[in-house]
Amino acid sequence: MEAKRVVIIGAVALGPKTACRLKRLRPDFEVVMIDQDEHISYGGCGIPYFISGDISDVKELMSTSFHMERSPQFFEDAKDVRVRVKTRAESIDRRAKTVHVRDLVTGKQEDLPYDKLVLATGSQPNRLPIPGADLPEVMSVSNLSSAMAIKERIAKGEVDRAVIIGAGAIGIEMAEALSDLWGIETSIVEIAGQVLPGVLDSSLARMVQRHIEEKEVAVYLNETARDIRKSDNGEHRLQLTTSQRTLDADLVITAVGIHPHSKLAQEAGLLVSPKGGIVVNNRMQTSDQDIYAGGDCAEVMHLVTGKPAYFPQGSLANRQGRVIGTNLAGGFAVFRGIVGSFSIKIFDLAVASTGITLNAALREGFDAAHALVVQADRAHFYPTQDLMYLQLVVDRKTRRILGAQGLASNGDALVGRIDSIAAMLPYRATLDDLSNMEVAYSPPYASALDIVNAVANTAENVLDGYMTTMDVDEFEKCFLEGESDNCICLDVRGPANAAPYVAKFGERWLNIPQETLKRRLAEIPRDKRLIVVCNSGVRSYEAIRQLSCAGPCDVINLQGGVAAIKKSGLLNLSEESESEAES
Repeated sequence: MEAKRVVIIGAVALGPKTACRLKRLRPDFEVVMIDQDEHISYGGCGIPYFISGDISDVKELMSTSFHMERSPQFFEDAKDVRVRVKTRAESIDRRAKTVHVRDLVTGKQEDLPYDKLVLATGSQPNRLPIPGADLPEVMSVSNLSSAMAIKERIAKGEVDRAVIIGAGAIGIEMAEALSDLWGIETSIVEIAGQVLPGVLDSSLARMVQRHIEEKEVAVYLNETARDIRKSDNGEHRLQLTTSQRTLDADLVITAVGIHPHSKLAQEAGLLVSPKGGIVVNNRMQTSDQDIYAGGDCAEVMHLVTGKPAYFPQGSLANRQGRVIGTNLAGGFAVFRGIVGSFSIKIFDLAVASTGITLNAALREGFDAAHALVVQADRAHFYPTQDLMYLQLVVDRKTRRILGAQGLASNGDALVGRIDSIAAMLPYRATLDDLSNMEVAYSPPYASALDIVNAVANTAENVLDGYMTTMDVDEFEKCFLEGESDNCICLDVRGPANAAPYVAKFGERWLNIPQETLKRRLAEIPRDKRLIVVCNSGVRSYEAIRQLSCAGPCDVINLQGGVAAIKKSGLLNLSEESESEAES
C-alpha cells in the first residue's frame, strides 16, 4: 500500500489513539489531527478528580505515563503527527475528498485534502431547555475548559452552595467533588425516580442514594427543573425552581446527559441513526468506505441485546482507535461491539455493572429474572473482608446471563468480579458457566466459593423453583408500609440479632433460629405469608427448603436479607454482630 494522507477531526481520545497506532504501523503516512479546542489528548474521565483536588495540576490529565505533556509539539516530535488546535472543521466534501476548516484565531479558511478521514468529533452535553440555563453561573462539565472554569470559581470562594441537575454518573461524581473536599453544600435534582437511572435497578440504586445522603448531599428525585433566575436575597447568586421546591445556589451544574456530535457527518450525507450516532460497520467504517468514525460520536452494537447502542466511554474510544489505526494501515481489525461495562466511585462506595439491568431486559422482551447475593468479598475470616452486594440478571428460558451489577467498599474487588462476568457476556454464557467459573482463590482475595459462583447458584435456585424471592422495594410496601396485614417476618437468625426487630414489630416479627426450626415447625403460622429473613439470605433459603418439606405454606425469601434492608436505610436497629458463611 502506498503512503496516504489521513486527516483526523477530533484530538481527545479516539483521534490520538488512531494517529499513534497508524504511525507505528506506517511511519510513512502523513497524519494531520485538528481540534477546535486548545486542550487535546486529555483524560476527560479524570475531570471530577481535578475539580475535587485529588488531582492537583490539570497538566496531569494531559500527560503521558512518563509525565510528558501531550501538546501539539509532543505529537509533532514524538509521534510525527501534525496537530492544529483552535481549528474547526466546518464541512466535508466527499467528492473532492477535502475538509473545509477555519482557524478560530485568525479566521483563515482552507481546504485540507485527505485520502482517508477519521471522525472523532465526540459528544455534546444536552442543553437544559429552561429559562436561565444560559446564566454564567450555570455550567456543564463538557470539556477541560469548563472544568477549569468551575474550579476557578470554587477556588476563589465564590461557591458556598451548589445544585446539580442530573443524578447520572457525571452528576454524582460532581456532587462528591464539590462536597467532599471543598465542603460545598450540595443538592442533586433528578427527574427519574432513582439515582443512576439505566445503570442500576431500583433496589441497588436506593442503596447508592442512601450512601450519598449519608455524606450530606441532598437528593431530590422525581423532580423537574423549571427555571433558574438571579437571586434577590443577596445571600446566594441563583434560585432554581423545580416542580416541588426552590433551591438557593451559587453554582448550578447541568448533567442531563450527552448526545453524539454528528452534525458534520450528517451534513456530509453519511448515515446517521435516528438517535444521532454515526453508523459504522465492525471495521469502524462509515457509509463512506474512506471515512471512519468512533468514540462518542458513533453508534455500536450491543452484544447482549443485538441492537445498536450509544455508549460513550474513554476506554471504548481508545480500543476503537486502535482498530481504526490498524485498518487505515492496511490491516484487518474488527470491533465486535459492547456489553456496556461501567464503574464509578461514589464517596466510599464502588458501583459497577455490565450487560443490561432487569428492567432493560424486560423491555427488550427477555423472560428475565434476577438474584441478589450479599457476601464477603474475600474469606469471611480474613481481617479486611467487607460485604459485597452482587445482582445477576438472567433469561429464564435459556439461562443465559444478561447482566450484573454490584456495590462494595472494596472497589477493586467489585470491578474484578464485574469484569469477569463482562468477559463471558459476548459468548452468551449461561448460569452453568458462571456457577463453575474458576476463580483464583486465596483468603486475602476471594472466598472458597466466590460470590460470582454463589450468585449464579442462587439464580439457579430461583429458576428451578426452590424459592420465591422478594426485593427490598417489595418488602417496604408489603411489610413496612403495611399494604398486607397477612405478612409476617420469620427471622431465622440468633435471638440477639432478632431482638430489636421483635421489640419493634411484636407479633409481626417471629424469631426462630434456623438451627432450631425442625423442632419448632408447629410454631409456624400456616395462614400467613412468611417473609423469611436472615443476615444475607443464606440461612433463610435453607429455612425455606425445610418449611417446604413440612407442608404447604406461603414463604418468600428476602434477597440480601437484613444487610440489604440496612444498606437501603429502611431499618437500622442496633443489634449484635453475627457472621454468616455461604454454603
